[in-house]
Amino acid sequence: MPKAYWIAHVDVTNPDNYQKYVAANAAAFSKYGARFLVRGGRFEAPEGKSRSRNVVLEFADYDTAVACYHSPEYTAAKALREAHSEADLIIIEGYDGPQPG
Repeated sequence: MPKAYWIAHVDVTNPDNYQKYVAANAAAFSKYGARFLVRGGRFEAPEGKSRSRNVVLEFADYDTAVACYHSPEYTAAKALREAHSEADLIIIEGYDGPQPG
């Protein structure tokens, strides 16, 4: 079964209050076994639009990733984020098939 990912692109408008979201989301991410693959860091955007912060979280599978997003723990954390950032988020199933070469 392929893993699944949250891919988020975020512009933080109030860094101090955004930190409350960062602290609160740990409860949901821990409960659902999320693992940060990307959490900020250097990047370039050679095509398309981008935001100032990028995050990729890995989950065991798609159903777990979706359950985390809709959980009471993440709902509470998200409420802390919404007024202090603008974000685009997708939940996507990974690819587990053949690779080139």
